[in-house]
Amino acid sequence: MELRLKSGFVFDYTNLVGDGKVTEADVQGLSAKISEANKAIGVMRRDGIIRGHLSKDGTPEKVYFSQLPYVEEGNLNSPASIAHLKELTRSVRNRVDAVVSLGIGGSYLGNKVIFDVQCGEFWNSMTSEERDGLPKIYFSGQNIDPRRTGDLIKELERSARIIKSHAKRKMVVDLMVISKSGSTLDTMSNFMVIYDALKGNPDIDVEIIAVTDPNEEKPTLLKKLAMENNWPQYSVPDGVGGRFSIFCDVGLVLAAVCGFDIEAFLSGAKDMDIACQDEDVWKNPALLNAVLKYIAAEKYGRDMEVMMPYGDYLKSVSEWYIQLLAESLGKQVDRSGKEVLYGRTPIVAVGTTDMHAQTQQHQEGKLNKVVQFIRIEEWDTDFVVPNVFPEAKKLADISGVRMSQALEVARKSNASALASNNRFNALFSLPKLDAYHLGELLYMLALSIAYEGELADVDAFNQPGVEAYKRIMGPSLQELKK
Repeated sequence: MELRLKSGFVFDYTNLVGDGKVTEADVQGLSAKISEANKAIGVMRRDGIIRGHLSKDGTPEKVYFSQLPYVEEGNLNSPASIAHLKELTRSVRNRVDAVVSLGIGGSYLGNKVIFDVQCGEFWNSMTSEERDGLPKIYFSGQNIDPRRTGDLIKELERSARIIKSHAKRKMVVDLMVISKSGSTLDTMSNFMVIYDALKGNPDIDVEIIAVTDPNEEKPTLLKKLAMENNWPQYSVPDGVGGRFSIFCDVGLVLAAVCGFDIEAFLSGAKDMDIACQDEDVWKNPALLNAVLKYIAAEKYGRDMEVMMPYGDYLKSVSEWYIQLLAESLGKQVDRSGKEVLYGRTPIVAVGTTDMHAQTQQHQEGKLNKVVQFIRIEEWDTDFVVPNVFPEAKKLADISGVRMSQALEVARKSNASALASNNRFNALFSLPKLDAYHLGELLYMLALSIAYEGELADVDAFNQPGVEAYKRIMGPSLQELKK
């Protein structure tokens, strides 16, 4: 049982629907809620309105993430904003040696997805020519860790010494600071420490790129600094929460400095949005995903979701999804104020790694999980396992097949074993791992969250639980300075 799009994207729900699983009758019984969810998301697309949604300040706030795939005049992503991003690519190529992306939450997790898919683990070990003149990329600001921050400073200073010795010039480092308020503790503390250290190094020229609130009438701290110091600026727009921000400047600035195909990425998201405008639940990938996971949790107690892509560079997709699911749907009360304690607990996994770490629990532990697989059908790079030790029969037995084939055999075996023991699981399958299909997948997951918020009658776009600890943390930090 599968839903296949013209692009080749597949949602295979064979092991999630049927006897002993979510039934078609279950879905039919939810038809009134599904109809209302379709109407609500239609209003969101058209007007940016989500019923009852308020900003953290308690004022009505529109939701614009579903506009982001459409590059049009007047939209958050416009021809001018895309041109501005392309100018950033031209600005750093063959000029900037390293970019440090400083952000937390969606400002880190989404950017890490783009980096992993585009660049991979060994990007910074490549020559400038191999990187097509684009800079090395580092991440910071996602934790207040003094050791790692110190190690990053040492790494940049080490590189500066090498450049000074070999190229007889200063190293150019761009600090890309991503914060709407400009006061995000994790991000701004790292920024100030790194900026101060590098500014004091005579072998480094430091430049700043500010990604922040674009409002000039009431500028945030970072916006004010950017205007006063004439730093290049990109937008963290109103109406786009951090966990949805990979499709706007917040994620696209990182895409620009590493050569990721921004237009293909947004095109994949746009085509997915168009596919998800079908009101038939069995033809709408985001709606179907939301409905099946909602029923699995509410009726069958499967209130944990394991996101398990098969591919090392997709682990960050799972980590990105964790924030998306947790912040959006983990809610104490519904829109009427009734306590519901809603939401699935998300779990990061990656195949085949966690078949040797988590699968024992998935296979025989509590019946409270849905395991969601992601598969790449055709890999750009593949290898046949060679028969280099023919005298060793067990090694000879696993030779002669492509690594991608072995990976898929492992995934199918995992899925079949889980299904045989009443363990719900499903599959998202991408024809290739490229910008277009990544855009499809991530947008479908984001839109699924919006649909499920309507089914559960919770606000998928606020995060009051996050604000709770922030109210405690601020005064506690001030106490340290007394």
